[in-house]
Amino acid sequence: MSVRKRTWVTPKGVEKFAWVVDYVDTKGKRRLKTFAKKKDADAFAATASVEVREGVHVADSATITIEEAGKLWLKSGDAAGLERTTMDQRRQHLDLHIVPLAGAAKLTKVTAPWVRSFQDDLREKGCSPAMVKRVTVSLGSILADAQGRGLVGRNAVHELSKARSGTKASEKRAKAKLRVGKDIPTNAEIRAILDAAKGRYRTLLVTMIFTGLRASEARGLRWEDIDLKKGELHVRQRADRYGDIGMPKSEAGQRTIPLPPFAVNTLKEWKLACPKSEEGLAFPNSVGNIEHHQNMLKRGLWPTQIAAGVTITTDEIDEEGKPVLAPKYPGFHALRHWFASWCINRKADGGLELTAKAVQVRMGHSSIQVTFDTYGHLFPAADEGAELAAAEQALFSVKP
Repeated sequence: MSVRKRTWVTPKGVEKFAWVVDYVDTKGKRRLKTFAKKKDADAFAATASVEVREGVHVADSATITIEEAGKLWLKSGDAAGLERTTMDQRRQHLDLHIVPLAGAAKLTKVTAPWVRSFQDDLREKGCSPAMVKRVTVSLGSILADAQGRGLVGRNAVHELSKARSGTKASEKRAKAKLRVGKDIPTNAEIRAILDAAKGRYRTLLVTMIFTGLRASEARGLRWEDIDLKKGELHVRQRADRYGDIGMPKSEAGQRTIPLPPFAVNTLKEWKLACPKSEEGLAFPNSVGNIEHHQNMLKRGLWPTQIAAGVTITTDEIDEEGKPVLAPKYPGFHALRHWFASWCINRKADGGLELTAKAVQVRMGHSSIQVTFDTYGHLFPAADEGAELAAAEQALFSVKP
């Protein structure tokens, strides 16, 4: 690899010069890249020589733009049979955020500093921190797909992620822990919800409270997956928001959950009144099809909370001049959080203590780390004060 000065004279007799980097790429093809300044040529030569030696160099002329790579990324997702919800999210990130801000950029121009600048542009556009993170993950996925096609040598998003993962724990932003009464319903609130639950959504709420099912798993639940004699519920499939049936979220999502007597009796009653469904669904809509998620919320969870008095006051005022009440917990995940906390603290309620592994299995988490990261602070802590007192007593009881 060499850096040389090239001079020439224009038709008007003006002498000009530029700096040319002459090198052979990883495929044995000779490449020339021109720069106006020698320092830029030297910097490129230093970087390119390392990339060629490592076999990851891709010339600008051999790559494509981010927009073009994004289209290939979508095709890869379709070919892999990804769920419609996942593909919808990919298209939204690409069309609404990535292409408008960086679609014309060549893949070889995407470096760690470039990614940081792109994230700054997303924030200036008004994206929330969570959205910036999700869009950045999608950009990294686009680069990974392009890397597999030989269109780019490095994935700057992944490199930046690895660099951040190596930072000190004290420099990482603490993630707010789930709080009882804020994110997790209290036992009193759950009891009020159970007492207020009426009509066709009562059994759905009871089942979700005592099994921790995800909403998609409840929509896809069949009667053949419920063993009322043994008191067991088997999670074998789920239904996405489009009504498409598929496998659970992960392999660990396929699980068996014991049913308490109250849930068993409630399901027995509901089975007699349940609308007929070709798929044998346990919680279909009134005509036997897969229930819509919004119906479950607007006709089931939300009105039941309001009837139970599990509400918060909004800024809106009704016709009588009183503040409008809204359900305290907007989504079904609050019921899932309560189930996890109930499993963790069963001993305190007079039940059998469950291990962290048992809680992981019932929740359908992909790993024990997910369980600890989400609910680790809810597990009973050892009485350190009592342990210290016992140790102190043992110390002073030893004769010199």
